[in-house]
Amino acid sequence: MDFQDAVWGPVTYDLASLLKDCYIAWPPSRVRAWVLEYREKLLEAGFELPADAAEFMRWFDLIGLQRHIKVLGYLRACSIATAKSQYLKDLPRVLDYARDTASSYAETAPFAAFIAKRIDPLFKNAQQRAPA
Repeated sequence: MDFQDAVWGPVTYDLASLLKDCYIAWPPSRVRAWVLEYREKLLEAGFELPADAAEFMRWFDLIGLQRHIKVLGYLRACSIATAKSQYLKDLPRVLDYARDTASSYAETAPFAAFIAKRIDPLFKNAQQRAPA
């Protein structure tokens, strides 16, 4: 079951879906400002959140990473199921999100290294073979 399928889920899931979207990349400084503004609104509404804003950013980043891992599989599966490569054009942005976020935390850094070592070369080779 995906968090989107649950009635209650992480408070940062929808935020990650909007601010780290598969189709548009916002400037990181702007994303951080929006996340922290959202955190303030949640606090004003009475939500129990970590006292440390950095921990809230970590929540946001890690749930975004979970989402992007799922989306990578989804886009690839859609391209196979429909025999249409249009879904693959969104993979680079999602892969960048996953790699960048994973490299930001000690516990997910090995995953970022895996992407860099195993996935990036395959992706670059596929792009070079793709028709223009």
